[in-house]
Amino acid sequence: MSTTEAPERVIPRRLVQYREEVASALREQFGYANPMQIPRMTKIVVNMGVGRAVENKARIEAATKDLTAITGQKPTVRNAKNAIAQFKIRENYPIGVAVTLRGARMWEFFDRLVAVAIPRIRDFRGMPKKFDGRGNYSLGLSEQSIFPEISLDRVEFVQGMNITFVTTAKTDAEGFALLEKLGFPFRK
Repeated sequence: MSTTEAPERVIPRRLVQYREEVASALREQFGYANPMQIPRMTKIVVNMGVGRAVENKARIEAATKDLTAITGQKPTVRNAKNAIAQFKIRENYPIGVAVTLRGARMWEFFDRLVAVAIPRIRDFRGMPKKFDGRGNYSLGLSEQSIFPEISLDRVEFVQGMNITFVTTAKTDAEGFALLEKLGFPFRK
């Protein structure tokens, strides 16, 4: 390979699965006339709310480090929009970190979540089928240690996270069919 050639890109296996199997199955199931009507995943948003950051600023740094290891992308720090005296939160105070994944990183994260992380949840019986009414799905995880990138010995604070799958689906049925055909483990 010469220095002018670009390195060969590896297409994530879930994207290949979507293109070869899922898209045609969804088109057949819902009877779409136009291929642009077929629902697809546009982004995955991973959010860690760090409420205890008021007491200890190291929690934001620990959450940033863990989320970077899990997603492969540096998160943005989210600040409080309003001051809340009961929680000792001032306006513009850091209270969480979030990452928005698109493209190849999104598909790689989805693959690791479904194939590796979710099966490591203790007493796992499937994820609930609660969608938002527009075909998007959110789930909450109670701790970051289910991801293999996180070493249990180095975890400073056990931290939960919310993961939102944003799709182009118009209805919950379309969003459910998309995620189910991609292999997402819903409760039976």
